[in-house]
Amino acid sequence: MSEPASDGLTFRTFRAADEPDLMPGWYEAQSRGFHQGRTSEELRERFGHHLDADHAVLRGAWQQAPALGSGAIPVATYASYDKTLNTGRGLERVRMVSDVTVSPTHRRRGLLRTMITEDLADAAEQGVPLAVLTASEGAIYGRFGFGPAVFRHRLEVDTGAGFALRPFADDGVVELVEPLEAWPVVTSVFALFHERTRGSVERPQFYEPILTGEFNFEDGRDTKLRTAVHLDGSGDADGYVAYRPGPRKDGRRTIHVSDLVALTTAAYLRLWRFLADLDLSDSVEWDNAPVEDPLSWALVDPFTARVTRQVDSLWVRVLDVPAALRSRPWGRDGEVVLEVDDPLGHAAGRFRLVTRDGAAEVSDADDTGADVRMDADTLGALHLGGVGIGTLGRAGRISGPGVEAFAAMADVGPAPYCITGF
Repeated sequence: MSEPASDGLTFRTFRAADEPDLMPGWYEAQSRGFHQGRTSEELRERFGHHLDADHAVLRGAWQQAPALGSGAIPVATYASYDKTLNTGRGLERVRMVSDVTVSPTHRRRGLLRTMITEDLADAAEQGVPLAVLTASEGAIYGRFGFGPAVFRHRLEVDTGAGFALRPFADDGVVELVEPLEAWPVVTSVFALFHERTRGSVERPQFYEPILTGEFNFEDGRDTKLRTAVHLDGSGDADGYVAYRPGPRKDGRRTIHVSDLVALTTAAYLRLWRFLADLDLSDSVEWDNAPVEDPLSWALVDPFTARVTRQVDSLWVRVLDVPAALRSRPWGRDGEVVLEVDDPLGHAAGRFRLVTRDGAAEVSDADDTGADVRMDADTLGALHLGGVGIGTLGRAGRISGPGVEAFAAMADVGPAPYCITGF
């Protein structure tokens, strides 16, 4: 669908299967925006399969009369699709935003604002209460109401002679399985993890070619990927790790974990013991370790594991305040009136929040003074419990006489955890 031109540009909203002539240029713009190589026919086919399978809606801006070149490559791209997010009280429908690029030649012209405000308005109209994204730059999305809500650790573990775990109970075994054969187990284990883990996002289709080794979107077929599965004492799969050798660093041989999902602490620690037992390796690196990680506490020498960086893994945007507040758990009975400022309007207003027995009732409170005030991006940041209300208050992000009461109601554990990138 073509939309009104602006500044010599034509905006389009479409599905990949409906506009095949636009897709080669769209793929190239997306790849160029993330400093990746030029796309191949196979990459475009794999990417297109994901976009179709996940019912993605694409957006882009094309130059009407470029001074040079064909103009087939758009100057901005955007994709979104609906999945589920575990909000702590079950799975909630969520709008997932991805593949956002703007050419450096067309910055500060409102291209992203045009695409994202249109998409968020569509999500709100469709009754989707939340939107999420993963951000490559931290200063962009706050003005659109997104706040960093879930965090993860980048972890490096020395698996040399000093690696040793304290005794723990585990009557299971670990089996090496070819990645393609392990895929049914991978999907079933992750499905249970998603149902149980606050902050988890349902995975897009492209995880299948990546975790089966069929295609990793960078090197083509992944011939080095390996998968190990943990079976509990009854023979049921309750964890897995997908890994591959990484590049040497200062002469040290490294194993890089592509994915590690465990449903029990025993499975988690047993998979770490398996990784430490791999020959021809000195360390293991993992980009998606939980913030509340039992590993360092289970090690005889906790210095064996080193957090190299904490990074955000999920940004949240609240579109429907009553629905969002009802979808999360609450730790204490109480009542406050929240005032939310939202330039885009979706979350703006005053809301009476009453919590009883871990659940919330929310109603309009336009004629009532506010106990707690915040912007929409702060509401998104606190929604999954990844940051404390008191911390946000000390940062000047939350104000009002009811902050302490709100913190008692809202701050409940455990920390949210998301291992899905998109």
